Amino acid sequence: MYITCLDLEGVLVPEIWIAFAEASGIPELKRTTRDEPDYDKLMRWRIGILKEHGLGLAQIQDTIAKIDPLPGAKEFLDELRSFCQVIIISDTFTQFATPLMKKLGWPTIFCNSLEVAENGEITGFKMRIENSKLTTVKALQSIGYDTIASGDSYNDLGMIQASKAGFLFQSTEKIKADHPELAAYETYDELMGAIKRAMV
Repeated sequence: MYITCLDLEGVLVPEIWIAFAEASGIPELKRTTRDEPDYDKLMRWRIGILKEHGLGLAQIQDTIAKIDPLPGAKEFLDELRSFCQVIIISDTFTQFATPLMKKLGWPTIFCNSLEVAENGEITGFKMRIENSKLTTVKALQSIGYDTIASGDSYNDLGMIQASKAGFLFQSTEKIKADHPELAAYETYDELMGAIKRAMV
């Protein structure tokens, strides 16, 4: 029994925070988990910048409404789901992910939630569970699944390394250089082929 676990941002959709950094004209917000391995630290820093600029959830959601999946992502996901169970495991938040899930055909996603004040200010965040990607993969394995995992960032490495087969997808040169033992792919066709081979 196989289940494929995919990261969301950078794998199926563009990076939300990079898109918002460009829309808001705040270049510091381009920093992502490709740059900062400590997600808790990264989010607290982001929330501080939003507060400093008087920006809240509504402005980010306006940007997300304009984001489309990466070219070929929905077709890749549709084909993958035709022969394999798929869960997207992301460190994003339900308030960000829902419109993107609609554009991807409502795949299953496990993610986190934001704490938002009545005035729309993002005051904090609630992680579903600590080290959620690795923890989720291990939980799936504990109920009889062989996991296949793919992602692009530091926070994906745990689930990739713990899975029966794991792949980097459109990752950075630094992450690829630091982890030469992990197969790295740039196209959905390559990733699909690798997943199919892993299931044989």
